[in-house]
Amino acid sequence: MHATLPLLAASDFPAISRRRLGTLQVNLGYRCNQACLHCHVNAGPTRTEMMSAETLGDVVAFIRERGTPVLDLTGGAPELHPAFRDLVRAARALGTHVIDRCNLTVLSEPGQEDLATFLAAQRVEVIASLPCYTEELVDRQRGEGVYERSITGIRQLNALGYGDPDSGLTLNLVYNPQGPTLPPAQTKLEDDYRRVLGDTFGIRFNHLFTLANMPIQRFGSTLVSKGQFAGYMALLRSSYRPENLDAVMCRSLLSVDWQGHVYDCDFNQMLGLPLAVAGRPKARLADLVGRDLEGTAIAVADHCYGCTAGQGSSCGGALAE
Repeated sequence: MHATLPLLAASDFPAISRRRLGTLQVNLGYRCNQACLHCHVNAGPTRTEMMSAETLGDVVAFIRERGTPVLDLTGGAPELHPAFRDLVRAARALGTHVIDRCNLTVLSEPGQEDLATFLAAQRVEVIASLPCYTEELVDRQRGEGVYERSITGIRQLNALGYGDPDSGLTLNLVYNPQGPTLPPAQTKLEDDYRRVLGDTFGIRFNHLFTLANMPIQRFGSTLVSKGQFAGYMALLRSSYRPENLDAVMCRSLLSVDWQGHVYDCDFNQMLGLPLAVAGRPKARLADLVGRDLEGTAIAVADHCYGCTAGQGSSCGGALAE
């Protein structure tokens, strides 16, 4: 696989700094039941990296000490970690809102038949990847049969109340472009998703998030192989909107990898760009107990243009319409 950090490191992206921490995003490991073409984590069924019990304890201790409002669990498929449910229970007991970044097909994996019921009982917000509303495009990007299993997963969640505005159970869907293009307008595409999925399957969801593909890991390597890397970066740079800087996720989010190292965002994690902490070239979450990060510099490179291009892109979708 082609390394993209050398192509991104020399950058004129503006300097930005951290604000008060709102979300702790934790990558529990790279094991996944899928191997999607656009995956910036390079996750898949053959990956074995998993967060240790000691590091999981550091996560809970950090949340307890900081009173962290939101725990955002990702992977891979975070639900495949053996301690996923214990971590969710521990965070909820501390009053923390938990987000599960779910690929939907994991709900029908062997041994996960009661996963949706567990998520509902713990009032976990589900952010589910569904990169298009058509079967052809989803299966092309994520593998044969993924669309059908994803629809089944959404219906399972809907039956428990997810997507019903009166239930308090939030289900948000995620769209990724098929290639080196920017996402379309989020509001318009959300309307299309509601119409097609609602009319065809009776599906309900709360919101659609549109995310730009990042030129790193599997997707970035594919761009290099196809000779499209420079063109995609030119698109991101030419579409830069400075007003998006105020809302980028790295200002209030802390990203933790499966080994407990900390980063400004998930994308920096995948590039190996660690959080800048004085005296520690590669700090761990346990090193941050009692340390205030507000006002510290955020590590940036050319991939940051992906979050600020056009309508912007973050873990919560578009930054502006």
